Amino acid sequence: MTQEPTVPKSLAGIGATALGVALLRAQESSRPDRLFDDPYARHFLQAVDPAFTPWAAGPSPATARFMRVMAEQVAVRTQFLDRALLYAAERGCEQVVLLACGMDARAFRLAWPPGTKIFELDFADVLAFKAAVLDGCGATAACHRVEVATDLRQDWPRALAESGFNPGLPAAWLAEGILYALPPEAADLLLDRITTLSAPASMLALDHMKDSELLRGARADISAELVDLWRGGPTENLNAWLTRRGWQPTVTDIAEAAAACERPIPPAFDPARADAGRGWLATAHLPKPRATGRSEET
Repeated sequence: MTQEPTVPKSLAGIGATALGVALLRAQESSRPDRLFDDPYARHFLQAVDPAFTPWAAGPSPATARFMRVMAEQVAVRTQFLDRALLYAAERGCEQVVLLACGMDARAFRLAWPPGTKIFELDFADVLAFKAAVLDGCGATAACHRVEVATDLRQDWPRALAESGFNPGLPAAWLAEGILYALPPEAADLLLDRITTLSAPASMLALDHMKDSELLRGARADISAELVDLWRGGPTENLNAWLTRRGWQPTVTDIAEAAAACERPIPPAFDPARADAGRGWLATAHLPKPRATGRSEET
């Protein structure tokens, strides 16, 4: 018998952004020119009482405004990160770690190479809700999926290791929708921990954005809690932040990424708007050590 989903407390307040992203992914998946297909996103929303969150309550002026501001960013971001993770997995990163995975259904909707193991990290109640919804719609993972119930503010590296993660092997990491919700010191700690756990040839994919008048206004329409969502994240630009810890980054402006997808620039990141901010997508790699040879004469 399929377990009835219980909406977790962790999906209230700021945690409800996972449902907001599910709404945006469901909307993108319904487009004939969609950049990706997430057939599970709508099931997460249908499993939530509309009284619990505005994201499941149907169209409203507030959610409509937020979707106009953020829809293209989430669509472009999702496709970019999908491709980055698959590219890494196809080139030897058999371990994939999804940090604060929320309603991420990549383990089910992407064509992973044989042998791929995906670790999904989030609160225990979020993982339980997600599993109940996916079981209810008959979803089958396309990889070896491991749930890791943990809190990123605590000792999540130990929880990850206890779940079978091998730091001696290359891994692909995903930090989606996380950095800007962290204060600078917490963002630094997150990257330091990822770096410590990463073998040479590992890959990190992430997004980051700066707050703006337009974004704050759209969040305020949804709830007061979302107004304070932005905590800033790294204090330096992504290139310097990643390079200083040994990563080799490639950073793309969200406006450029949208143009490459033949999509309009997301309003919240349109440089032509005075009320807009900036947004970036990035991948970074840890290089393999160079082979050294003996150069002295004999």
